[in-house]
Amino acid sequence: MRKDIVVVGAGYSGMLCAVRTARRTRRDRDVTVTLVNPSDRFVERLRTHQTAAGQDLAAHRIPDLLDGTGVVFRQGRVTAIDPGRRRITVDTEDIGYDTLVLALGSRADTSRVPGADEHAFTLDEPDRLAARLTEPGVRTVAVCGGGLTGVEAAAEIAESHPGLDVTLVSRGEPAAMMGDRARAYVSRAFARLGVTVRAGEAVAKVLPDGVELADGSVVPSDATLWTTGVRVPGLATAAGITTDRSGRVVVDAALRSVSHPEVFAIGDAAAVRQPWGELHGTCQTGMPTGAHAADNIVRLLRGRAPRPFRIGYFHQPVSLGRRDAVIQFVRADDTPRRLALTGRAAVRYKETVSSSPVPFFRISRRVNVYPYLTKGGRATR
Repeated sequence: MRKDIVVVGAGYSGMLCAVRTARRTRRDRDVTVTLVNPSDRFVERLRTHQTAAGQDLAAHRIPDLLDGTGVVFRQGRVTAIDPGRRRITVDTEDIGYDTLVLALGSRADTSRVPGADEHAFTLDEPDRLAARLTEPGVRTVAVCGGGLTGVEAAAEIAESHPGLDVTLVSRGEPAAMMGDRARAYVSRAFARLGVTVRAGEAVAKVLPDGVELADGSVVPSDATLWTTGVRVPGLATAAGITTDRSGRVVVDAALRSVSHPEVFAIGDAAAVRQPWGELHGTCQTGMPTGAHAADNIVRLLRGRAPRPFRIGYFHQPVSLGRRDAVIQFVRADDTPRRLALTGRAAVRYKETVSSSPVPFFRISRRVNVYPYLTKGGRATR
C-alpha cells in the first residue's frame, strides 16, 4: 500500500527528517517522501547574524543537499492544512499525505511592541539589514534583546562595522542564562568592540529613527534589529490541530500531535516536553527531533510502536565576532555548569558547531547517524 510522507519546512529539523526517512525507507518502493519549502535555498540560521553584518557565506541549494536521497522536493508555500482529508495546499495545489511532519520553524515576533513590525529589522531577512548598514548616513544601530541571538548580532555588527555606534537594549543582563564567568567574558568583549549596553531597560516603542524606552528616553538608531521573542506560523492552529499559546503543536512523547497522531511536529514548531521542562528552539535540539520523528515514522510503517523522545542540553555556543567566542557548558535542563570555554579554542568550537549540519545531512544520505550530544541521562528518565 502506497504511503505518502510529507515534510513541511526545510530547516535543520525538517531537512534531516526528510533525508533520514528516505534513507531508512529506500527499499520500500511504495513509500514517497516529499519535502516542501518556499525557497530552494537552505538557510543556515546559526549564521544569520553573520549575513546581517554583511558577510558573504556559502550558498547551499536544497535540491543539491537532497541529491541521491530519493526525496521529492517541492518548492512552494503551504497555505492550508486539512487534517480531515489529510491534504495540504501548496500555493494553489492540493497534496495528499498519510503522515505529515510540521517543521515550520519560527520567526521573530515583532507584534509585542508598537512600531517593531514597521520599523525594525529581523534576522529572518538578514540581507535587508546588511544592505541598510552600508547606506550613507547610517551611524547608529540598536539591537533589542539580550538573549544569545542579540548578543551574537551586536558583537558581529560592531566588529564588521567599527564605524557604527552599536547599542544593545535588554530587560535584563545580556546572556543572563549563562554562568558568571561567561557573562563577564561577554561584557569584556562588548567593551572591546565598543558595544554600549542598556541593561534593565524595557522597549516601549520602535521609532523610525530610534527606540523609545519605558522611561520615555530614546536610544537613537538608524537601523534597529529586533531579536526578542519568536512566533510560529499559524497553519496548525488554523487547521484545528492542538497548539499552545505560541502556536507550537502540542506533541506526545513520540513527537506526534496529541489531537492528530498522523501529524508529527519537530524543531521550533513543536512544544516538546521533557521531565525537567519544555525545549526551546535551537539547532541543538531541533535536529534530534527531526531524526527521532523519522525513526518513529519508520517504526510505525513497519507495525512497531514509536519510542519516546529524550534529550538534554549540553552547551550554549556564542560567537562574539569572528575572532572571539564563549562556550557555556550546561546541565540537561540548560542551567549553566561551572565550565566555560573562551578565546580561540571557543572560536574553533563554535565554528565546528555552526558548520556541522550541512556535512551531517550529506553523511545521512548514506548512513544513519545520530545528532545527539546527550539524551539527558537521569534528568530525562
